[in-house]
Amino acid sequence: MANATLWAGVVAIGLYHGLNPAMGWPLAVANGLGQRRGAAVFGTWLPLGTGHLLAMALVLVPFTLLSWLLQWSSEIRLAAGSLVLLFGVSRLLWRRHPRWLVRVRPSQLALWSFLMATAHGAALMLLPILLGLCATPAASAPTGAFDHEAVMQLMRTGLVTALVVSLVHTAAMIGSGLGLAWVVYRYLGLRALRATWFDLDRIWALGLIVSGIAAISLSAH
Repeated sequence: MANATLWAGVVAIGLYHGLNPAMGWPLAVANGLGQRRGAAVFGTWLPLGTGHLLAMALVLVPFTLLSWLLQWSSEIRLAAGSLVLLFGVSRLLWRRHPRWLVRVRPSQLALWSFLMATAHGAALMLLPILLGLCATPAASAPTGAFDHEAVMQLMRTGLVTALVVSLVHTAAMIGSGLGLAWVVYRYLGLRALRATWFDLDRIWALGLIVSGIAAISLSAH
């Protein structure tokens, strides 16, 4: 049940990221309008998804490779939670965006997606959930003498978990993002783009802060 709840969190955060215009669905709409065909909206899924996936893995994989340090697991969670919390506070206080990020050619979508997900700390929201998944049965083994095989097994398990979390999260993000892009392209038009661009920044920052507080709280258990 605990694992199911954590995986549901991975999907929920992915859906939220997809609906946030900062993660790229307005560019999918613009691509469709520029080429005047609906298929062009969905043609952006590969570059946007690739960039987002790389941004997730770049943060999640290093933390899971540290999961074998079981005797310091609380400290690792505390450090991760503090990082998420501080980044959330910084996003809440400093909300400027480089103007060049708004004008992106189709050939730059993957790089744009990677930079935006990284700049917004998208993967940091997943850290508390990922550390919870890494702490379930395999990582709860006793921490006595150094056991090389056990350590390698934990690292392999953590690496696979990080990659699966990144893939599941990105799939949810692309699904919700392109779904919304299609609705805007087909029914709502450019007015929706002007009304929604970057309007979720404050909620995004608050989400980071909540995730950080949750990780810090769990580090004491």
